[in-house]
Amino acid sequence: MPDVHSLVNEFVIKLKKRKIEGSKATAKLTVELLRSFISQQRLPHSNQAAALIDAVKAVGEKLIAANPVELAVGNVVRRVLHIIREEDLSLATAAVGGLSLAAESDDEDDIDRDDHPVLSATAVAAAARNALRPPSLQTLLEDIPHSAAAPHTSSSGGDSEGKSKSADKNSVTRKLKHNVIEAVNELIQEISTCHEQIAEQAVEHIHQNEVILTLGSSRTVMEFLCAAKEKKRSFRVFVAEGAPRYQGHALAKELAARGLQTTVITDSAVFAMISRVNMVIVRAHAVMANGGVIAPVGLNMVALAAQRHAVPFVVLAGVHKLCPLYPHNPEVLLNELKSPSELLDFGEFSDCLDFGSGTGSPLLHVVNPVFDYVPPNLVSLFITDTGGHNPSYVYRLIADYYSADDLVVRRKSAS
Repeated sequence: MPDVHSLVNEFVIKLKKRKIEGSKATAKLTVELLRSFISQQRLPHSNQAAALIDAVKAVGEKLIAANPVELAVGNVVRRVLHIIREEDLSLATAAVGGLSLAAESDDEDDIDRDDHPVLSATAVAAAARNALRPPSLQTLLEDIPHSAAAPHTSSSGGDSEGKSKSADKNSVTRKLKHNVIEAVNELIQEISTCHEQIAEQAVEHIHQNEVILTLGSSRTVMEFLCAAKEKKRSFRVFVAEGAPRYQGHALAKELAARGLQTTVITDSAVFAMISRVNMVIVRAHAVMANGGVIAPVGLNMVALAAQRHAVPFVVLAGVHKLCPLYPHNPEVLLNELKSPSELLDFGEFSDCLDFGSGTGSPLLHVVNPVFDYVPPNLVSLFITDTGGHNPSYVYRLIADYYSADDLVVRRKSAS
């Protein structure tokens, strides 16, 4: 197995040079790297969870600093930290439940259980979960672990009982890394199949003879629209070209190849065409904790046009794009600038870009931003791989997927 530190350094270089494009690809590669890092970690006999959290935070700090604009990196790092905390809590709860059951078995001959009830493993697990996790519909509907409800028999001898407890303790410490890796594998599978999970909901939102508007190119949007087409939905798609990279041209070509009636329009024609549209379906770069969206440049204009004509503005986003930070947080960079060469050719404007004019700066400045910020009041619905949610419900999803202790990924020594 290759050295994990060299893999981390290579991935950091790729992030700095912007060689990885797309939130999904970035998130998946980040999780796979963290899985390799965790598997090669040698943990102490005590405080394994704390040691593993500090190690993952150290790596996550490097990855986030390499490309702060790609918020999917920080989201994945925080998800892995939350997984470690959850698995550690689960093992500790099981251990406490085992001790409670053992105490109940040892004292059943001397203590009347009606007068002095002993908490079962299920009750201890529920108490720990409710105390350490915010209540939600998901936690209320969780099934009771079978291991917690399993009967426990105490050993007859004191020495054998001590050996049994010691063996149980060692097995718990050894099981932490194994459980974390299994949960990380599930996270990788979740990220890999997010397009399919979102596309399965297309038939519930796209109806017959509707007109859909989108901007730029997105695999999630393409799979969503094609899934509705496969369910015998007949509709038309307006694709804004998404200047200056014109990714909408590639999306329009792909949709037409799959049998969808597609019309390409310029970005400036969105407001003129929005009155003919039944729904706007777009992708997101990241979904912030307040329900706002960091999206490809131009989408704020589309959202304002949709609001003006009362057209639903629907955002497709995988759960890995949910960011537990707010736009006003200082560690959040909402935008970055691309090369001006995407907008104009240097040779045609060389006179305007001449530094020899005596002013010390060029007469013409070219700005090429990548992202827009769409406030939550302009968003009608989020469709994620877990279902549809209103912008006001995003905070609840974030509370289920992230821990409040990991909002700022920073080691104790650095803080």
